[in-house]
Amino acid sequence: MNTNKYLFENAPIPKAVAIMAIPTMISMLVVVIYNMADTFFIGQTGDPMQVAAVSLATPVFMVFMALGNLFGIGGSSAISRALGEKNPERAKHISSFCCYGSLGLGIIMAVLFLIGMDFILKMIGASENTAGYAREYLSYIAFGGPFIMFGTAFGNILRGEGASKESMIGNLIGTVTNIILDPIMILVFGWGVAGAAIATVIGNMAASAFYIIYFLMKKSSLSIHIKDFRMGNQIASSVTAIGIPASLNNILMSCANIILNLALTGYGDTPVAAMGIAMKSNMLVVLLQIGLCAGIQPLIGYNYGARNKDRLIKIFQFTGICSIIMGTVLTTAMVIARQFLIQAFIDNPEVISYGIQMVIALQLSGPVIGILFLCINTIQGMGKALPSLVLTICRQGLVFIPSVFILNKLFGLDGVIYAQPVADYLSIILSIILCLGLFKKIDYAKTTADTKPIHA
Repeated sequence: MNTNKYLFENAPIPKAVAIMAIPTMISMLVVVIYNMADTFFIGQTGDPMQVAAVSLATPVFMVFMALGNLFGIGGSSAISRALGEKNPERAKHISSFCCYGSLGLGIIMAVLFLIGMDFILKMIGASENTAGYAREYLSYIAFGGPFIMFGTAFGNILRGEGASKESMIGNLIGTVTNIILDPIMILVFGWGVAGAAIATVIGNMAASAFYIIYFLMKKSSLSIHIKDFRMGNQIASSVTAIGIPASLNNILMSCANIILNLALTGYGDTPVAAMGIAMKSNMLVVLLQIGLCAGIQPLIGYNYGARNKDRLIKIFQFTGICSIIMGTVLTTAMVIARQFLIQAFIDNPEVISYGIQMVIALQLSGPVIGILFLCINTIQGMGKALPSLVLTICRQGLVFIPSVFILNKLFGLDGVIYAQPVADYLSIILSIILCLGLFKKIDYAKTTADTKPIHA
């Protein structure tokens, strides 16, 4: 960690943010390409039902990634705070706990998914036209569950000690493997959605292998050794206190997408396919801003643990300015290229018509959505579990889901399409209020916690 001490404590803010955030943003860009690749190559089959099936199944697949984030984001936050408190042994115990926790829970979830497949297909609203394809896709994904969860977790864990570049490399290895295999398995072998799922699993296995080799070569100050595994001394609670809200965010996002798809299926399978493509296109705007804000979370956590409020605030302000500028540029580009983006996935006039309207709707919050992610990652970095949980529940639960039902009832399909930007703006306002309130309390935390570290 000594090599990263200057970065966390003394480097100029723009330099520190760039070094931490750019690799994370590249990782997120790779995720965008990876998510687009599956849909793109399936779209080349010319079958809207396969595209719709993957759109229906994707929220279920995201549950594995959400649970990986339980250990990844929760562990990264706890590790950066432990390092800020000059407690490297605790950081090792946390990383080992996250290693075996993610693998163990991955195995349990894989078994549950395979046993409950019929219920899952019914829950996501798969029709007679899409159920068979969705079953194929999710069956293979379930077998790869432990690797998906471990790879997701440790992409975040490495960032907790400042190893953003290594985290990016692991992500790149997994995604490039998937992108290379996609056209071979989907089009050359003719495996369709099953080929997409197999490529995804192999990609996650490759990323997991890189992270394991990285630790075995002793390049990390952290540990995945079983001898360092601990659950006591507030290790499990410090991880889950932030990890549960973070994973709940992804789980609620999956639930929200399922509810969105269920609302869309009332208007046929074509709107489901169109929304799936529109949301994949929108990932470029959303995930790059998530990458920027997730990248600076270890800086926030370290400086909060080190009681350096001034540096923490400056990091927050600089990142906020960057996020608004980037969001505005990306949103403008997306609106201009909307028809080309949809048509690139599938040449179906009805899907294209729906898709263009959906892309425009999703971009309404694009310029400022990064502020929401900045506030969420700042709150998580500071280890504030309750505000993080409140903000998470509000965005994807208390705001978005009711918006889908209410707007669907009032305006039909148009209402469903515009539910997401409505939820985004309400959540942004709440996030700013919560974050500013926590900043005002940092001085109080410093004066009352000088005698003991902050673990949660």
